[in-house]
Amino acid sequence: MERKNFIKTLSLLAFSGPMVWAACKKDDTTSITDEGTDVNVDSSCSVTPSETEGPFPTKTPSSYVRSDIRKGDGIGANMLGLITIVNTNNSCAALEGALVDIWHCDVEGNYSQYGGTQMQSSNYQSVNWYRGRQVTNANGLVSFQTIFPGWYQGRATHIHVHVYDATGRSLLVTQIAFQDSLCLEVNNTGSSYGYKKGVSGYTYNANDNVFSDGVTKEMSTVTGSLSEGFQMKMTIHVNA
Repeated sequence: MERKNFIKTLSLLAFSGPMVWAACKKDDTTSITDEGTDVNVDSSCSVTPSETEGPFPTKTPSSYVRSDIRKGDGIGANMLGLITIVNTNNSCAALEGALVDIWHCDVEGNYSQYGGTQMQSSNYQSVNWYRGRQVTNANGLVSFQTIFPGWYQGRATHIHVHVYDATGRSLLVTQIAFQDSLCLEVNNTGSSYGYKKGVSGYTYNANDNVFSDGVTKEMSTVTGSLSEGFQMKMTIHVNA
């Protein structure tokens, strides 16, 4: 299940992170007992792990071909998402013409198109924010203007991705992860941007029910800040 019925309560200290949250050298990965663990990014030419699409996939994704998927309410730190799709069946060359759907929750951990249920009490069935589709260019690249996602119980911060080939054949359903230190930074210091939940009860990647088997091939590289906005880069490997 995407949302767990239990949560491991953690006592967290405020964390002031760096301006770049990216890959560490293998001998530089640091285990932080009370502040999560940042991990290396595995960029080898092998297929990105498949993950669940969860209980909140986009309904009729072909209806949301757009690059700006924000609510428009000014809440949340702006983030430019740059996702590159490469084909492991062609020496990890860029895959042009692929359809890329993404979706994620708002700063409070809620999804559009759903709600009014035990799983998500807030009812957002009539809106469609933070959902979009783009087609990769010759460099295998798509871009989305969005916000840094919030979080909810049982899950670390993440973005869902579904990749199809040009004919609409499903190639991969996966999720994008974020470094623990960055997520703590945003949620500890971002109240003026709408991140008011703090980090009490936050689930680290290592304890996440989806990412607990490892996130090295699903880890994004993020630069920027709350005030200036973030840029997220992610390369997803598919077998086309």
